[in-house]
Amino acid sequence: MTDTQVYRVYIKATPEKIWDAITKPEWSQKYGYSGLVDYDLRVGGKHATHPTKDFIDAGFTNDLTDGEVLEVDPPRKLVITWKLLMDPAFDKEPYTKLTYEIEETKTAGTRLTVTHDVTGAPTTAALVNGSQEDIDAGPGENAGGGWNWILSDLKSLLETDSPLVPAAS
Repeated sequence: MTDTQVYRVYIKATPEKIWDAITKPEWSQKYGYSGLVDYDLRVGGKHATHPTKDFIDAGFTNDLTDGEVLEVDPPRKLVITWKLLMDPAFDKEPYTKLTYEIEETKTAGTRLTVTHDVTGAPTTAALVNGSQEDIDAGPGENAGGGWNWILSDLKSLLETDSPLVPAAS
């Protein structure tokens, strides 16, 4: 297994809109695993993903992820440390390094590249690479789909104003 995982998606949206979707809670609650991101967007600033009501109702009352901002260049690049906090299986693993690069192209919309350095964190690596995906899970239960699923959901949301899996009503 490689220590660096790279994911790329092309999105018909401006770099600014993609940046906002990554860094603002009003967007982050609409796609992927739907946490509420909270960034202090300066080098050395902290970030966390807070639980939504659905997480709280499921018993997850503490922050889901946290870390530190290492580099910030809106709307082009964000580099952070990142650690999943919601499962004790990740307690002994180090923080990993997550890089978002957003580049406008001339012909294919905007390219979003997510590079996740998971050195020394095999449990995190297995989770974010999508190998634990349960394709038979019900709506909203796609835990384990990793970055591929998150980026697909983000692309759908930004291009159609609707995520892959609609929120439960």
